[in-house]
Amino acid sequence: MIASKTKQKQEVLEAVVVRFVGDSGDGMQLTGTQFSDTSAMFGNDIATFPNYPAEIRAPQGSLYGVSGFQVHIGSVEISAPGENVDLLVAMNPAGLKTN
Repeated sequence: MIASKTKQKQEVLEAVVVRFVGDSGDGMQLTGTQFSDTSAMFGNDIATFPNYPAEIRAPQGSLYGVSGFQVHIGSVEISAPGENVDLLVAMNPAGLKTN
């Protein structure tokens, strides 16, 4: 076990935009929905934006088959899914490259 002696500054945000991306069919919509539902159960306001690729099922790892789910969560009133992403959760290199 490695103990860190550095003190980290904790920052409280009123709202945050999170985007989950990965291959289509790998559960990005389910992951985003579960994250949104859990956030709402804690009393946060949310707005979501699922992003499906035009292809039915592109080859795994291809840039054309990246699916995503964006959620804007906040302790304040949220009225849009957000413009700038604060946290990107990329499940593979293709998701990272396209976002």
